Amino acid sequence: MSELHERLRRQSLGRPLTADEEALAQAMEKVFRSGEQDFEALAQALTRDGVKRPSGATGPWTAAVLQEELVRINASLDAAYAENGIGA
Repeated sequence: MSELHERLRRQSLGRPLTADEEALAQAMEKVFRSGEQDFEALAQALTRDGVKRPSGATGPWTAAVLQEELVRINASLDAAYAENGIGA
């Protein structure tokens, strides 16, 4: 991906993703590319692949845990955008 495309891909972020957020995003993309769309199956894949929760919590992934993590990440990104505008 060119530098321009990389910047455009992240133009609306108010902060960079953390390493664990980036790892979660990549793991989710991998599962979705396989054709899987069920969040419980996605959660099982995250557990199987040892993906860390960005919040730092431990334990197996479930659909509910995934939803909690995504809500927390989105709230954090929204707050950073409100504070910083376009960043990253």
